[in-house]
Amino acid sequence: MTAPAMPGAAPIVARALPVLDGASARAQTDAAAPPAGAGMGCHAPPDILRAAARAAGKSETLDQYAKDYPAGPHDRPQSMCPAFGSLRVGLRMRRTATVLSGSACCVYGLTFTSHFYGARRTVGYVPFNSETLVTGQLFEDIRNAVIELADPARFDTIVVTNLCVPTASGVPLQLLPKEINGVRIIGIDVPGFGVPTHAEAKDVLAGAMLRYARLEAEQGPVATPRSGRADRPTVTLLGEIFPADPVGIGMMLAPLGLAAGPVVPTREWRDLYAALDCAVVGAIHPFYTASVREFEAAGRVVVGSAPVGVDGTAAWLDAIGAAANVAGPAIADAKQRVLPAIAAALAKHPVRGRITLSGYEGSELLVGRLLIEGGADLRYVGTACPRTRWSDPDREWLEAKGVHVQYRASLEQDLAAMREYEPDLAIGTTPVVQAAKERGIPAVYFTNLISARPLFGPAGAGALATTVNATIGGRARFDQMVEFFAGVGSGAAAGYGWPSVPRERTEVKDRFRRHMISQAKKRQAEEMI
Repeated sequence: MTAPAMPGAAPIVARALPVLDGASARAQTDAAAPPAGAGMGCHAPPDILRAAARAAGKSETLDQYAKDYPAGPHDRPQSMCPAFGSLRVGLRMRRTATVLSGSACCVYGLTFTSHFYGARRTVGYVPFNSETLVTGQLFEDIRNAVIELADPARFDTIVVTNLCVPTASGVPLQLLPKEINGVRIIGIDVPGFGVPTHAEAKDVLAGAMLRYARLEAEQGPVATPRSGRADRPTVTLLGEIFPADPVGIGMMLAPLGLAAGPVVPTREWRDLYAALDCAVVGAIHPFYTASVREFEAAGRVVVGSAPVGVDGTAAWLDAIGAAANVAGPAIADAKQRVLPAIAAALAKHPVRGRITLSGYEGSELLVGRLLIEGGADLRYVGTACPRTRWSDPDREWLEAKGVHVQYRASLEQDLAAMREYEPDLAIGTTPVVQAAKERGIPAVYFTNLISARPLFGPAGAGALATTVNATIGGRARFDQMVEFFAGVGSGAAAGYGWPSVPRERTEVKDRFRRHMISQAKKRQAEEMI
């Protein structure tokens, strides 16, 4: 296993990884070279990779992913590699080592996660080539790397992740030892052709960890969380949220005789036990299907939506109280304490303007609810995540307000909504923001400027409105920018404008097209001979 010399640096690639283009990969698969998928590049067509993975014994894994994370209208992500999500979860956990098995280019790109989030963690990498993949030596290399890493003085857990090529080739991480020297070993497959988004990849690892922790707890006593056990029944919060939000939620839950429990994905292994040892689970982000399955296996009730805005907070406290068998007067008291403050914050920071909203974090519907309660004219909410029953309360509320909710939204749908509704503000992914600014529409990136802020309680209402209003108020700057760059070329002529935009040479394109048609006819004639 190779490792960087400095914390957080990209791993050194010890051996070059030969990859084949899509046509070569298809030919190799058709030839049924052992094992299935050996030698394929990660850029091979997803249907070919998927077929190879099934032939290599990964059908059960892919079938479960298809059930947990249904695709459509597109069958592969339009954003970053999904392993970005599961890698991030592991890098944020104390005493957790991360090892990647995949094409060298993929591993190199994914180390961006450790740099971007300042994890300052080594990302382990087990390199391979066609020979080690075909002979099965790659699995042996992974096992040796895990044995070398399994130091209980440094780690509680080692997470090994198969990327596209090892998954397609059937590298059997499930055959790794479950424990070495007291260090837990967890192997997962996170292929781009099986897990649609990076958000759902977080659930792949969180669910695997919860399952391991649940089975440990069923066998006997387990470690106490670093902060100790809560003196009241807890509500586990499922989904990554702003660090201050659990404190605000805890204040809302106090009148119910409840406390805010751990946030899943957790920051430490022992917190998984505390997360399982709860009264209720709040599915703040509704796409954690595998995690919900583990909580339900542990006998826990899962409640959807979140305490967002006045209506959302009231409904959520009712649902949590009912699930935890809290008396009606206590629920009424909790609502009376917090709802007026949220209403006052919304009234103090009203949002004025037409907005379209899209993202891939899973909290898009919650943000949409808060915007509407703040006074925004919200027309469209798109999320890359799938529809689940835990988001139904939010979807029903938004649709009742006339908002179009699009699950598994594609970039094309997000852009079409922006063009149709001509908003005063477009909140979205990077390409949506880029397209909006080109049209002179103020826009902000959902992940960095919206989801990375408080969302719940009075603090959430004020923080969101401040950001949104400031951006809408900058419309004049966008108008000046559009006017200044008027006449500058776009597309093939992007970046040109002074003194003139290059003329499109259609006659050259036509001549080249005729040449290609002629060559194709010539090849066809030769094949017939």
